Amino acid sequence: MNLPAPVRIIFVCLALLLAAPMAHADELLMVRAERPFTDAINNLEIAIQDHGYQIAHIQRVDVGLASGGFKTAEYRLVFFGKPEEMREIEKRYPQLLPYLPLKIVIFAEGDSTLALAYNPAILQTFFKADALQPRLRHWEKDIREILDQFARAY
Repeated sequence: MNLPAPVRIIFVCLALLLAAPMAHADELLMVRAERPFTDAINNLEIAIQDHGYQIAHIQRVDVGLASGGFKTAEYRLVFFGKPEEMREIEKRYPQLLPYLPLKIVIFAEGDSTLALAYNPAILQTFFKADALQPRLRHWEKDIREILDQFARAY
């Protein structure tokens, strides 16, 4: 079966979540914002930047899904990171590159908008390097704060 690239990305993300040993409730971080998608995505971009990250790319997943025959609401995949940090990771931990840059999925659901991300701390199970552990926990803290700010924004 030849699926559009955005659908394949979604399936890969779901497979990664399902493949993780010992499922925990906080492997997926999710919040709901009671506002329209257009306002919500702007709030998400601001929250990401407020935490010192740069948005690398915003992928329109809804367009790919629609071209595959799926009916969908507005749906984006927001890639973000800190360029200097990504370069360091690329040099020191190239095996971590498939999980980077960090990502948040945002999509409309009626009059509200949901944002979700995988918890980077789950990567501690796969990458045991002691020097990497604090960074994974820091990314988790930042993503939780970004999502909290996104949910609280007016």
